[in-house]
Amino acid sequence: MDPTESPEEAISPRAAAFAVHVFTACGAACALFALIAAVGADWPKMFVWLGIALIIDGVDGTFARRLRTAELLPRWSGDVLDLVVDILTYVFVPAYAIATSGLLPQVSAIPLGALIVVTGSLYFADRQMKTSDYYFRGFPALWNVAAFYLFLLELPPWFCALAVVALAVLTFVPFHVVHPIRILHLRVLTIVAMVVWALLAIIAVADGLAPGFWIVAALCALAIYFVGIGFLRRHHPG
Repeated sequence: MDPTESPEEAISPRAAAFAVHVFTACGAACALFALIAAVGADWPKMFVWLGIALIIDGVDGTFARRLRTAELLPRWSGDVLDLVVDILTYVFVPAYAIATSGLLPQVSAIPLGALIVVTGSLYFADRQMKTSDYYFRGFPALWNVAAFYLFLLELPPWFCALAVVALAVLTFVPFHVVHPIRILHLRVLTIVAMVVWALLAIIAVADGLAPGFWIVAALCALAIYFVGIGFLRRHHPG
């Protein structure tokens, strides 16, 4: 502590920085609430909690950088905390939902659920999961989003099984997926698309995951945009 700094001045920035960690950790609570909803087969409520966790994950990094959390609290790793929460909300709870909801053929449901958590865990352990310019490499273990579309589209179980296998394989294929906040290229358009997607997703969840055709079509079109924009990545090393 700077000797010219009063105790109040020293504590306040650290308290604000620690509040960011608490905020991030609230994502784990959302995972618990989502899992409880999933056990009760209340899929819309599960997606409400996963959506809240997604919002927390989308903004906590901005708070951490502005409040210099890493600098002020070197004891606490925001990166590790973020990964712990992400594995719960992006992978574990969605894997449970996909495996137990009847979306998959009964004989393959549990093995494919295991495939999701194994490949998702490996992805989050990959030190090169992001490029130097913040694109994700491979399918970024967004199993919460994948589960949302599987519930929304109500595809035949065999097709859902193929989709799960394909996404698990694509986890290790080095194509690029846009980070909607941190990528400068077309960022305004991407953020607008993300906001529209969020609004449509809210409508879909409010309608019990059975919205009208145009809502589903628009959500699918936006998914194509988010995948396609990664192929427009300008060349950067890494």
